[in-house]
Amino acid sequence: MNAFRGWIAVVLAAAVASVNDTRTINQIVCRASTQYPRHSEGDTAVLKDGRLLLAWTEFEGKFADDAPAVIAGKASQDGGRTWGEKFVLQPNIGRRNVMSASLLRKRDGELLFFFLRKDGPEDLSVWMRRAVREPDQWTSPVRVSTLSGYHVMNNARVIELSSGRLLAPTAHTPDAAKQHKAMSCLCYLSDDGGATWRSAKTRIGFSESAAMEPGLVELKDGRILMIIRTVRGCIYTSHSADGGDTWSEAMPTSLTAPAAPASIARIPSTGDLLLIWANNPKGAKATWKERTPLAAAISRDDGNTWSAPRNIEDDPKGSFGYCSIRFVGEDVLLTYYDWRDSGQKGFENTSLRFRRLPAAWFYEK
Repeated sequence: MNAFRGWIAVVLAAAVASVNDTRTINQIVCRASTQYPRHSEGDTAVLKDGRLLLAWTEFEGKFADDAPAVIAGKASQDGGRTWGEKFVLQPNIGRRNVMSASLLRKRDGELLFFFLRKDGPEDLSVWMRRAVREPDQWTSPVRVSTLSGYHVMNNARVIELSSGRLLAPTAHTPDAAKQHKAMSCLCYLSDDGGATWRSAKTRIGFSESAAMEPGLVELKDGRILMIIRTVRGCIYTSHSADGGDTWSEAMPTSLTAPAAPASIARIPSTGDLLLIWANNPKGAKATWKERTPLAAAISRDDGNTWSAPRNIEDDPKGSFGYCSIRFVGEDVLLTYYDWRDSGQKGFENTSLRFRRLPAAWFYEK
């Protein structure tokens, strides 16, 4: 009998492991090539027919931020294990490029697609399209950003509040080349499902350095938490108690970070916050080539404290960032750029990595 029970335990353990193996995916989904040297700023969404949609920036010929680029797409019928043929989700309508996809499934079921149109260092704007037939038919682009100047909105950034308000967080400056230190965080708000947009009443910035690449999450008490990229060696945060219109003074956290963006989201299955960022102990002294390790932490108290970080990527010769966080059931879907140092000068040879992990993985020690 004991031997039989032991055999049953082994079988059950193998079955659980098999399920976890099936759910866990870790792959380069868009590999760099000579023609397309950089794939980055991705996002995913679940389509109405159950497939996954992947959107990302595909740079052609060059790898700089102002190089020609389109937003490409792929679909998966098996939860991200395999992907169909690439198609163009958003052609280049800018003088430089289009980039940084954000996909948002609203509570009413509508799928929205946001992106940046880059026309120059003094003109980077935010645009939006609505799905007509998922995933390949969309309405014409409409402009979200109402101010002139240079707006940076990262991939996977737009959120819908419990009130139905949409928030598009940007970092804004009149001219990125001449006034980079003047960059401050500014949200655009919509209370009619994205039909019209306006800028928030206040913005968040510093007097002597840039406040960059904000991310948002709604807290359980209804406030909004903003995380901010800085050159000060750590992640900064700000809070809004009125749905993103006005914001508190930005304050430092204990989370060491280089000048690189972090991503934050609430895990539906647990209610906890998940943060992913480059946890390099050098802090502000780390270069863009040192955005490693890519780490994750959990907060059970809405961002007041964080668990010990767990590394997602830790190659010292790698650089990882611009992570999207999405959820399917009890699983977490991630995309992020994967750059490995082979002596190249810049972001060439940057591929896009897709990972699917059970949410429980982030709680393991």
